[in-house]
Order: sequence, then structure tokens, then C-alpha cells
Amino acid sequence: MTIAAILSTKGGEVATVPAGTRVRDAVLLLSDRRIGAVPVLGRDGTIDGIFSERDLVGCICAHGHEALEWPVERAMSGPAVTIDSATPILAALAMMTTLRIRHLPVVESGEIRGIVSIGDLVKHRIERIEAEAEALRTYIQSA
Repeated sequence: MTIAAILSTKGGEVATVPAGTRVRDAVLLLSDRRIGAVPVLGRDGTIDGIFSERDLVGCICAHGHEALEWPVERAMSGPAVTIDSATPILAALAMMTTLRIRHLPVVESGEIRGIVSIGDLVKHRIERIEAEAEALRTYIQSA
């Protein structure tokens, strides 16, 4: 099973911010959309990094409220780690675990096609495991 399966149900809409956006405005976007991270786009439209709640907490802790006025590229994590829709779900989960990241933009031919969170991947895995368990129960009961 690949990331394409998750995007087929989740959709490909991705909130992004340009690199010059103030941290304050990126935080408002996270809050308004109820999301944990947003890709930061460079002038050429490629993903330069990811700005996440974790980045915000680190900046505020180290630099105080003045960090809210910084351009988001100063606070983001980068370079961005990306995947494509053909990436197996278990490979994406392993990557997130190893790198200790929670969001992976899905990029193909230089274009953002979606973003998956660790929550999306875990939800999908749980649904698959539950479906397999139900199929086994049905099989056993019919024998």
C-alpha cells in the first residue's frame, strides 16, 4: 500500500506559506486550519522547509516573543524531507520515526501533491489491521 491510497481519501489540498511570511502569520494559519505544520515555499515554488508547532515552541523558548516577527524561513526546519505518492506507507512511517518528524509533503515533478502526517499513516494502518481482523473472524466463523 502506498501514500497514493491515503491521498485518494484525504485529498491533495495543502496550506503553504511563502518564505518571507512572518512567523506570527504562519502561526495564525496553523491555528485557523487546525494543522500542525505548513510547507514553506521559496521564490521558485519549491519547498524550502517546514514550519511546525515544534519550530514555534523552540523559537519562542530561545528568543521570546520577538521571534513572532521573524520571517518564517528563519524559524523553519529545513531542508524539507519529501516523498512521492508511490512511497510505501510503512517506508514513510519508518522515515518519520527515524527522522523524528511528523509531516511529509508529497511531491511529484516538482509540484506539491499533498501532505501526510504521522496521524494519517497510523489511522490508515489501524483501519487496515481492523479490516484484516474482521476478514479473519468472518472466515473462521464461516468454516
